[in-house]
Amino acid sequence: MNDTANNSIFVGYESTRRGWLATVGAGGAVALSTSLPVAAAQEQPPLSFAVVSDTHLGRQDKMTAQNQWKTVAEELAETDVKFVLHLGDIVDAGREAQYAPYKEIRDSIGKPVHEIPGNHDPAEAFAKKIRREVDTTVDHGWLTVVLMNNSRRTSHDGFFEEAQLDWLAKVCNEAADRGRKILICCHVPVVKNGPPDRAWYVKPEHGQKRFYEIVTAHKEDTIAVFHGHFHNGIRGWDAHAPLHEICFPSVTYNQNRGLEAKGAPGFNPVEFRPGYCLVTLGDGKLAIDYKPTGADVAATKSLATV
Repeated sequence: MNDTANNSIFVGYESTRRGWLATVGAGGAVALSTSLPVAAAQEQPPLSFAVVSDTHLGRQDKMTAQNQWKTVAEELAETDVKFVLHLGDIVDAGREAQYAPYKEIRDSIGKPVHEIPGNHDPAEAFAKKIRREVDTTVDHGWLTVVLMNNSRRTSHDGFFEEAQLDWLAKVCNEAADRGRKILICCHVPVVKNGPPDRAWYVKPEHGQKRFYEIVTAHKEDTIAVFHGHFHNGIRGWDAHAPLHEICFPSVTYNQNRGLEAKGAPGFNPVEFRPGYCLVTLGDGKLAIDYKPTGADVAATKSLATV
């Protein structure tokens, strides 16, 4: 945590934001909907993809994390998933030299991989080594995936800048106007949580309130918010139902905090081996299979969606 690089750099939305701000004009009101006709909702044939997180290459200056990532990549190459989401902490403690082996292994998967930074990924390094547009969107089938950076090297909490939330409102409007469903990815959970959870989240003064205002305005379109960061296997909350807010397991290590036994709100299936998830989304259902590395699927979670 000695690296003071601030991960609040928002390279990705700047070109889009400039054009949008020009249309708002000085003193103009910011609306959460547009005057464009809303497209009919698209059909949702099942869409299969994988979710990985917290690969932490270079952790403890050992090869362990890199070898774990290599094994996961080999397994993913054999699946029929259409794409892979990486939910941040690509490298450990800002080790910039580790992005090269990460990418070499990533490219062996043979499928699109879409990353976001975590609190271990300085935003400047991410923009240089992974993707110039840090905040961006990608479309797969009927789904728009929003990739956002809400982490900083100096904190375990999450942060949204106001201009970043302006951008989020805009891209959600655009997706809804095209009849698309929305999946938002950001490393740190937005939902309030406390002991026995880690109590790491986006505080109200750091953009939490407006984030939920935007998502609520699109409650018929936004399926879920996906996170990494917690290293607690599959950890989910329904505090803002029908929105699903879910932390995904780490490829490197996970911890059993006994959340379900302690009556913590939400869900936390009892499986904590290093691994990743295979996700099927569509026809009103979000199905998550927890795949420990080198083993069969060991836990599943099925959720109804908008």
